[in-house]
Amino acid sequence: MNISQLSYSKYCVLTHNSQDYFVHYRPIKNCIKNLLSNPDILKNLMFRYENSKIEDEKSYGEQNSGNWWKQAERSISNHANILSIILYSDATTTDTLGKSSLHPIYVSLGNIPTWRRNKEDAKQLLGYLPILSAKNEKEKKSSEFKELARETFHNSIKFLLDPLFQGDGVDFNIDDKDIWFFPRISTIICDWPKACTFSLTYKSANSNYPCHFCLVQREDLIDIRKEVILRNHVNMKEYFNSNTSNLAGLEQVNNYFWSIPNLNIYAATVPNRMHHLDLGIQLSRLTANEYRDMMKIMVFVIDDLQIENLSEVYVKWNEMYLLSRSEKFKESDLENFQKAINDWGDLFIKLFQNISNSHLKFPKLHSWIYHIVDTIREYGAINGYTTETYENLHKTYVKIPYRLSNKKEVEKQIMENIRRRAIVSRNRIGKTKTPMAFVYTVKLFDFDFSESMIEQNKIDPNLDKKMIKGFEKFIDCLKIMVFVIDDLQIENLSEVYVKWNEMYLLSRSEKFKESDLENFQKAINDWGDLFIKLFQNISNSHLKFPKLHSWIYHIVDTIREYGAINGYTTETYENLHKTYVKIPYRLSNKKEVEKQIMENIRRRAIVSRNRIGKTKTPMAFVPWFSNIAVNMNEEKLSEYLSDKGICYAQTLLITEIRLPNKSPMHLALVQWYDFIKEILFVYGCSLLRLVEVYNFIEIEAIEDTIHVVPRFDKNNEYFVME
Repeated sequence: MNISQLSYSKYCVLTHNSQDYFVHYRPIKNCIKNLLSNPDILKNLMFRYENSKIEDEKSYGEQNSGNWWKQAERSISNHANILSIILYSDATTTDTLGKSSLHPIYVSLGNIPTWRRNKEDAKQLLGYLPILSAKNEKEKKSSEFKELARETFHNSIKFLLDPLFQGDGVDFNIDDKDIWFFPRISTIICDWPKACTFSLTYKSANSNYPCHFCLVQREDLIDIRKEVILRNHVNMKEYFNSNTSNLAGLEQVNNYFWSIPNLNIYAATVPNRMHHLDLGIQLSRLTANEYRDMMKIMVFVIDDLQIENLSEVYVKWNEMYLLSRSEKFKESDLENFQKAINDWGDLFIKLFQNISNSHLKFPKLHSWIYHIVDTIREYGAINGYTTETYENLHKTYVKIPYRLSNKKEVEKQIMENIRRRAIVSRNRIGKTKTPMAFVYTVKLFDFDFSESMIEQNKIDPNLDKKMIKGFEKFIDCLKIMVFVIDDLQIENLSEVYVKWNEMYLLSRSEKFKESDLENFQKAINDWGDLFIKLFQNISNSHLKFPKLHSWIYHIVDTIREYGAINGYTTETYENLHKTYVKIPYRLSNKKEVEKQIMENIRRRAIVSRNRIGKTKTPMAFVPWFSNIAVNMNEEKLSEYLSDKGICYAQTLLITEIRLPNKSPMHLALVQWYDFIKEILFVYGCSLLRLVEVYNFIEIEAIEDTIHVVPRFDKNNEYFVME
């Protein structure tokens, strides 16, 4: 990694109300060079379209197996390669009160396989976009201010991306060879409102045409069998040029993405499984009456009341959900997936349409039902374009650095902090030891471990006493992690889970044959049918959700265009917020925040580069005896005594667990510290005692290493030095 590639700058994109608004950024070519300088990424890089087949059926998995890649590759020279650019964008709050926000944007490459792209180092912070401030509430609600905000967003994106599209492709040096690439925007991973910002469609679910994928009328959002007209640059520019954009639910603002080759911005803003399915409908969007109606339904779970259709919709939901998580899709799988979506959607709408004030006219519901299968055909399996692995980036790149800043020129401080950390990280790489995987097999939740091996390690005189303690607690802690609930079978309830899971598993496939896509579409349709049937009458909008429509109608075509969904999911991008927004923001002084964050990122990258090359051969169980701060689950904070959401532990072992066709899971076995309840803090420091409580935690939950100092006149009492 070249240190110069870690530099950052700022560019004034707008002056409004006598205030300058800046894009704080790193040149996008430098971001790409950083990715292409990572040896671990290079050895897995994909350059050409792959016509993947399973059992003689076209399959969709990685992005380079989708229809989008095939068409983009045909449009360039045979001697050049497609460089698939993936963007992830999501504004996030910087403090717990939500009074301050930053808008980071990240970049990754579709040329990187999904399993590798899901790691944080396969994503780069591109910069921070300006967030406009209105002088008063009247201006904030005005159409002129909203139009200015959209223009500023697209002008900022244009400034960041234009260097990729000047000239006849771009040469990047890979393994000391210049490789000719044509950069192309493949997918944009974001939530629904941000997708509307990219596509410049109306954000309101109550607009006449609320789906950014197609021209479906709001009244038809829950009609999951209706033919739809897909949006594209041609038909949208006709509305724009004739000044009738409002007739298509389109902002009368020129869309920068119309000028980019091989890009249909309306399809590239792919359905996001995490926001469509995993997060569901937020309680904040429900009225009190809707919430009470939902609670009436939920009572049956507590009181063991069985409602036939309600139980069935759970089964169908799970069939669909499991299919959506498939890593590869044949065409037949996509048909099954679409059927599962439709089956769930029909029943969901039937059950809940009349309960909802909008009669379930939700764009997300429509988007999922109509568009997710087509999206898989375009861009590959859903796992490749979900935000699940991107959300944590807010913590690293916004929240933590913001807390460490003095709240002045925040962006500048965060950028400086990120750059510092990158430099430090690079310098440490040579001393890093990587744990070897503790490989085991799994079948129906029965784990086959060699306990004799564990016993031998427990008495090995060459091991540190903390590592021996780790082996003593290893099996017991692992048993806690794996559980099976027996004899809790509700016949009809399990059916809806089956349908949802079938669809969800299909969506996670890495490759799709044409038959897989047909099965996937069928699974989506089956789930969608049941979902709509069950919930349409409960919903005030009758389930007329653009996202539901988008998933059902468009995801399969998206896979054909851009490969498996795993290649354009936000799941692996969300974590970038932590690295590139939240942590460096806390470290800044809240003035010129983007500039400080960019400097911080550059420093961290430089340090990280210096670590590389000295890594030793992995060992089986690596001792790592640091005392650590652990981020606790916010939903369970009330169960613990914590220091502003942080608890403390001592690591005994670090291990990697591998399952077939799954990303490795990295765990730390820890022994916990507890607060001494009589007096939590002494001299401003947390006062702890080491307790006989052991757990596995995910490595990602480790906030930082800490210094724990024994209290000299007390037994088993420690200070946390900050």
